[in-house]
Amino acid sequence: MDPWLRSAVDYVADWLEFQVEASQQPGCIIAIAHRGKVIAEHAFGLADLDSGEKLTPRHRFRIASHSKAFTAAGIMKLRERRKLRLDDAVGQYVRDLHPDIAEATIAQLLSHSAGLTRDGADSGQFIDTRPYLNEKELLAELRLPATIAANTRFKYSNHGYGLLGLVIEAIAQEPYAAWIKRELVEPAGLRESEPDMPPTGKGIPFARGHSPRLPAGRRFVIPGDNPTHAITSAAGFVATAADTALFFGQLAPNAKKSGLSIASRREMTRKHWRIPQTIEEAYYGFGLVSGHTAGWDWFGHGGGFQGYISRTGVIPACELAVTILTNSIDGWAPAWINGVMHILNAFKTRGAPKGRPRDWSGRWWTIWGAVDLVPMGHQVIVANPYLINPFLDAEEIEVTGRDTGRFTSAAGYASHGESVRRSRNKAGKVTDIWLAGANARPEKVVAAEMERRYARHKKASRARA
Repeated sequence: MDPWLRSAVDYVADWLEFQVEASQQPGCIIAIAHRGKVIAEHAFGLADLDSGEKLTPRHRFRIASHSKAFTAAGIMKLRERRKLRLDDAVGQYVRDLHPDIAEATIAQLLSHSAGLTRDGADSGQFIDTRPYLNEKELLAELRLPATIAANTRFKYSNHGYGLLGLVIEAIAQEPYAAWIKRELVEPAGLRESEPDMPPTGKGIPFARGHSPRLPAGRRFVIPGDNPTHAITSAAGFVATAADTALFFGQLAPNAKKSGLSIASRREMTRKHWRIPQTIEEAYYGFGLVSGHTAGWDWFGHGGGFQGYISRTGVIPACELAVTILTNSIDGWAPAWINGVMHILNAFKTRGAPKGRPRDWSGRWWTIWGAVDLVPMGHQVIVANPYLINPFLDAEEIEVTGRDTGRFTSAAGYASHGESVRRSRNKAGKVTDIWLAGANARPEKVVAAEMERRYARHKKASRARA
């Protein structure tokens, strides 16, 4: 592993743990795979707020729409075996569809351009007011007309991927879950993944979902164990972060190990349709989203299940795959993936720490919060761990001595050109750091001081009341 990558992965873990605590999320797991091997796994927080069960990397999550990449890969495998063609009409494989839907092609369903309804007339399965649709119910809705004309724009549809699951069943002549696990999941080496929620009582660690704090003022545990029936091929998968990162990494066209041909992987990752949105420029291929963030071209997918938010990003240029799983409806996984990309880009650009800056690391506190000293190359970066991009407008320190330095780069309102120094105790341990005129110290020291300084005012206020 390149030195810059090891340094980046170490800081990613520190930054993400801080983010989870600062955002008061129930739990989060991150896994990073490099060249087909998991190089980092970290779990923060709890698997269940009610029981207090601690989250571990072995906990399974509902990864929801990540399932679409598995289904798309399954369709591409059938294509490689000449069992179907991408321009085949879906009506060749599934009967009793509305004529307009029957004419939609496999490729249109894969790229969400068939014009189908997103979740039908009642999408209560995603808010726990009804079960997920079974095959009979799904087909009943697919006998209704399409929402818009096919091949006119990107229009996301869980029903469309449910229909692709029925195509796989029609060709394989067996249930989707059994076929996809034998033909795709197991050959990929995934030992902690199931196409749908496994039967209870198997001793599999499973992270429970959680509601947001509002409107009730506190979080509720959401069981998250709903069987997804005919929507399994769109949203059913249960997996660890490690398995998810490994599988998505194998979909990169330059992956050394994969169950699909390079041509199939290129077709899946190709930009078929731009996704209409204003947040960021993104495109959809076959079961995969792609875009450009923090200097990296990436592809991956996200997932939202009641109680869970997840996101995976693959950076082919670095042969890296990153998966972040959160177990709350307001989980920050999409933002945190972007943050990881910013961190990776910063270390790749500047390199691993060299020379004197190497031991200038750590988190330091004032009543204004925390700052991170992050050595990179020949500088020390003063990062803000509260930010999604912790290096945005970051100050840079040139180390001039064992415990001295100066700001060589800083934003206009910061301390450009001023000095930096570290203090040590008699044992030689660094006890605090002066960043220009600001004295930053360890977390426990600042917390205790704040308690002494400000808690008495609270007590005095209560006494007056």
